[in-house]
Order: sequence, then structure tokens, then C-alpha cells
Amino acid sequence: MYFAALLARTEDGWEASDTELDDVETLSDLADLAREASPDDDTVLVLIEQEDAWFGVVRIDGEDDPRIYVSDAAAAARSSYGEILLTDELLGREPGDDSADLDSLDLDGTEDGEPADDDADTDAGDGGSAEAVPHGPVGDTAVLDDLGVSEKELLSLSEDALTAIAESLGASEVLETVR
Repeated sequence: MYFAALLARTEDGWEASDTELDDVETLSDLADLAREASPDDDTVLVLIEQEDAWFGVVRIDGEDDPRIYVSDAAAAARSSYGEILLTDELLGREPGDDSADLDSLDLDGTEDGEPADDDADTDAGDGGSAEAVPHGPVGDTAVLDDLGVSEKELLSLSEDALTAIAESLGASEVLETVR
């Protein structure tokens, strides 16, 4: 199960709104959705969490490019919402470089339902998708630094990460209203 919310910083403090990501297909779509939450080009945070498996923070400051942090890229890669955040740039790949995706395919001649021998399984399991998407955090670890959440704190978060972030921002009450 997923939880996604927008936190928009205003003159009066943080305002929260829950958001549906069903129509969001790209990072640009997500950034546009966040910008709509703040007509004054204030800071907007998109907080996404999947049942304590991973969480992501996308920060939008006006028309600047989104800043992204994902707590566990490998877990997020298995999620449709996580895939939106895991851009080529974030993963250190050249845009349009599909070689990592091709490397992860198991093209050992068993595609037509033929049984694979044990040696082929161990060879194919040595590289592949583990290299394409790293386990652990990726992105801008300083994304919340100026808002009161240091890099060290961000990297140490696991369970209830979004609640801890909201508490540090002074926005826990408004986040709880949309949970």
C-alpha cells in the first residue's frame, strides 16, 4: 500500500494535501502536480511511501528542476510509483541508455518455456538488475537540509520516515490530517 502527500510551504506554515498518483506517469507530471499545489512558487515536497519498504522525497522550488531522494532504489524499482522517481540521471545512467535493462534480461535460450539448467541460473544471477539499480539510498541527501532534516538524519530514517520528516519540518499535524 502506498501513501502520497504534498506539503506546500506557505507564509502561514505548511499545508498538506493527499494526492492520487494514478495519472502521474513521469517526473515532469509529478513536478507539475506539485507546482499546482503552490501558486506562489513556494517550496513543495512530494512525500511517497510504500509500507516501510521505501520512501521518496521530491522537492520542487518554483520552476527549478525537482530534487529527489529515494531511500532504497532497488525496492522503489519494483514499484510503479518508484519508477517515476528513478530517472536515468538519478541512477547515474546516460539518458536513453538501455544497456542496464538489457543486461538484466535472462536471454539464455529458455524464453520459450524450455527448462533452464542450474549453471545458467547462477550465471545470470551474478549481475543483471542488481547492477542496474543500486540497493540503498540514491539522490540528493541534502534535499531537506535547509528545512531542518540533515543528510545524516535522512539517511538514518526507515520505519515511519514520513512522520519523522514531518515532525522535523513542524508539519506533523497537517500531514496526519491527510493520512
